[in-house]
Amino acid sequence: MPTSKTDIFNAVNISTVRSYWDERPCNIRHSEREIGTKAYFDEVEKRKYFVEPHIRSFADFRKWKGKKVLEIGCGIGTDTINFARAGAQVTAVDLSEESLKVARQRARVFGLADRIRFYRANAEELSNTVPVENYDLVYSFGVIHHTPHPQRAISQIRRYLGPDSQFKLMVYHRHSWKVFWIIATYGKCAFWNADALIARHSEAQTGCPVTYSYTRGSVRKLLAGLEITDSRVDHIFSWSIPEYIRYQFKKVWYFRWMPTTLFRHMEQRWGWHLCVTAKNC
Repeated sequence: MPTSKTDIFNAVNISTVRSYWDERPCNIRHSEREIGTKAYFDEVEKRKYFVEPHIRSFADFRKWKGKKVLEIGCGIGTDTINFARAGAQVTAVDLSEESLKVARQRARVFGLADRIRFYRANAEELSNTVPVENYDLVYSFGVIHHTPHPQRAISQIRRYLGPDSQFKLMVYHRHSWKVFWIIATYGKCAFWNADALIARHSEAQTGCPVTYSYTRGSVRKLLAGLEITDSRVDHIFSWSIPEYIRYQFKKVWYFRWMPTTLFRHMEQRWGWHLCVTAKNC
């Protein structure tokens, strides 16, 4: 019977992961407007970058004008559209066909379909679907930690990195406020059951089948053979969930009264997002 997190998550079939994200694509409920309309997509984007403002600086969309970008795990296409809007030629990949349907519609709505190639693919077997070629940037934000065998996905991604390519990756941070909150709230401080608790409560929709979390040390092991050029921690979700799901922004009381400088210090030390930039050695 599986006991370690590796055993537990390795045993998950990729079809189970696909079904989870097909049922509710990430950020699909970021707007109450009609899905697929320009008003819907505008509101989804506004909300996403308001809650996670660090994404813009990490992705650095404008830097990739005229460049080739491969996005692993595009979801419903918020970052995808911003890369294309900034002038990049984008190849966008996702495991979920339901997510891709929305992302493709988004590209059509904004007149950017000619700048984006979409593929439904398993990141662990990427080269079986996506032609192998060098990209200026391979970008994966919040995705690799949801596949049963992350090391296989990284091995595949390396095939798309040339000598001057950059790889930008966000994975969940083990030593974070979110992990502490999950364990304290749902696990009654059962730290020995952390992996199962993190997976179940890592996303808005409970029951995610696979969620790995990483320390700075373990992410170095994941990216062995690549040179990490930058590593930073960011993002604590400070909003009260009952209000947030009603599209209202009200901070949890203890964050409401916290000085901004102290909150930013917390984010940069115990944030949920471990953002890493790497390249070939």
